[in-house]
Amino acid sequence: MATSTSSDWALGQDELAFLKSETGFEDETELKQHLVDIQRKALAIYDYPCIRRFGFAKLKISKSKSAYEHVLRLVRNNPKAILLDIGCCFGNDLRKIASDGFPAEHMVANDLRGEFWDLGHELFKSTPQSFPVTFLAGDIFDDDFLRLAPPLTPEPTDLAAPLPSISSLNDLRGRVSVVHSASLFHLFAEAKQLELARKLAGLLSTSHGSIIFGCHAALPTKGFTEASKGKYIFCHSPETWRAMWEDEVFDKGSVEVRTTLRYVGKVLNENTDFYMMFWSVKRIL
Repeated sequence: MATSTSSDWALGQDELAFLKSETGFEDETELKQHLVDIQRKALAIYDYPCIRRFGFAKLKISKSKSAYEHVLRLVRNNPKAILLDIGCCFGNDLRKIASDGFPAEHMVANDLRGEFWDLGHELFKSTPQSFPVTFLAGDIFDDDFLRLAPPLTPEPTDLAAPLPSISSLNDLRGRVSVVHSASLFHLFAEAKQLELARKLAGLLSTSHGSIIFGCHAALPTKGFTEASKGKYIFCHSPETWRAMWEDEVFDKGSVEVRTTLRYVGKVLNENTDFYMMFWSVKRIL
């Protein structure tokens, strides 16, 4: 099992302040030991590079500043709006947006492994009662959990059953105002990324301003990049990512796609420049 380095631990002041507030640890040494203990348990479940790099302690959702502010305005105007976090891991991003005003009881979290969600409660010292997000463990490529369906065209949407009673993401078709995805798309090949995009589009509400946003690894030019342990991952460029949503997922002119490519450094190995793309896809029709 890989070990962490001091550079992996590097957190922004906003992230440190948030973790201290949420966990109750004021002493930074005690907080770090708590994170290391949680990390060790998580790596025993699955050895994700982002867990080795303390990705579960770093905030991503609020770094898409324009999209994040849009979501906070959206929920102020529609307090019953539903937010879905796909590939939520420990739920750190959901806890961030909950602290900024999005009601936890109107959130749905999904991950392949329910053990990660349980570790999130341990990490943040919460319970299903104190943080009442509806969690669904399941494989997003399993049609029984999330089937492929075209985006709905604008029409009134019946908001059906309450969230705690849903059993799969299929129960959310056309009901979700906000979909968030962090460090997920780059885990899959190009064709699977398109399939996932289409599946998420089928969940999105028809309301003007409904949005899918997030971040993942990308490149200035579409292609493959070396990740950790000699593995290669497929990465879109901002241009091909935009074209995928505008030309292959939604009807042309029905969404506004924004992308920002940020150079992160040689964080996965010493030979590879690593970029993250922060993006949003917002309904305008």
